[in-house]
Amino acid sequence: MSKVCQITGKKAIVGNNVSFSNKKNKRKFNVNLFKKRFYIPEEDRWITLRVSASGLKNINKRGISSVLKEAKAKGFLN
Repeated sequence: MSKVCQITGKKAIVGNNVSFSNKKNKRKFNVNLFKKRFYIPEEDRWITLRVSASGLKNINKRGISSVLKEAKAKGFLN
């Protein structure tokens, strides 16, 4: 399973470690992902998602149903 948020679509990006001498080495900035179960009352079932911290904030603010509908529309969720 890839390290991509199923709600926001966030994934790892590449950057540099910069030393004191200004030497640059490649590094990866990974996403802060959690495997979390959510209950959908409209469908009366549980789903498991890989969600980033910002995705969790979106779910808490707007509700799981509206966030899932938007994620499916954007193609982040199959």
